[in-house]
Amino acid sequence: MRPSKAPRQNWLVGDPSTGSRAILVGLMLVVAGNGDLPVVRGQVVPYNPYADSQDSTPPVLPDGTLHWGTFFKSPAIQKAYERLWNLGACRNTNKAITIPVENNKLSIDSLPEDEFLGVVQAVTGTNAGGAVAFLQTPKDGSGGVERVALLHPAGVSRVDVSGTAGVSLLAPGMVVRFQANVDTRGRSTTPIRVLHVATPSTEAKPTAVTPGIDEMVIGKVVHMKRGILSVRVDAGKIRRLTLPLAEDAVVEVATSQIGLIRPGDAIEIKGRLWTGEGALGDGTVFADQLTVTKKAASAAVSSSGDHADAADLGAR
Repeated sequence: MRPSKAPRQNWLVGDPSTGSRAILVGLMLVVAGNGDLPVVRGQVVPYNPYADSQDSTPPVLPDGTLHWGTFFKSPAIQKAYERLWNLGACRNTNKAITIPVENNKLSIDSLPEDEFLGVVQAVTGTNAGGAVAFLQTPKDGSGGVERVALLHPAGVSRVDVSGTAGVSLLAPGMVVRFQANVDTRGRSTTPIRVLHVATPSTEAKPTAVTPGIDEMVIGKVVHMKRGILSVRVDAGKIRRLTLPLAEDAVVEVATSQIGLIRPGDAIEIKGRLWTGEGALGDGTVFADQLTVTKKAASAAVSSSGDHADAADLGAR
């Protein structure tokens, strides 16, 4: 799926297969496609508080409802207005200017809330203003509809990502938890079958690893090669662990970070749909809540089929 596919005005798009840039309303994406599902990386354009400088409403209301504020259908119109204002050429007196400016604004909070089911196609950004492209599954069983879900720029959209995935999900820097028994050099001869990935608590303190004891270990992934996982532990004398992974090893996910969402995952969204001017794809969903279930994947620890040897186990 191409999240940049938007049959609307005010958008520029190049050839995704060459890694070209696609500038969309409120969203800057760099699309690098190597196959049917392109990898999308980018960032949300910083929110300009110019038009909402008097809006002091917090992002979360007392009843728990999210306050989204204003969406500009055409950034070009808004930027032109700001330029005129800064030049002193417009002070809200020319209706030929002020009326189009007002019509360019959309109150997201006024849109009705609905639920959307589908399959993830791509993801970009962080919990604060990130985007998830998905193929919506219509309730009537008809063909899928391409949508793009935007998370609240204040990072207050509720995100739940859970399920079981293959070890290919593991990446450097990821915090993992697992049961292991290592020697004084941090090596284990017993393959690890289950690893847990969760959002780490800011108050959690690293725990030292005791050699010769079967215990729960928490550490950060350094790298994975030929079925051997290298993990760093930020406490105690043993700081680097070298762990063989079982051929059927899996990763149990329970997190609130969109960085662990992958194409093919099932997604359920509660939010507000906009299909008019400035919408992405076949519609932009301003997501209040996003629930993702990981797609069951192959748990093979080595795509090349190589097995760990003594050198791998002793690698530092």
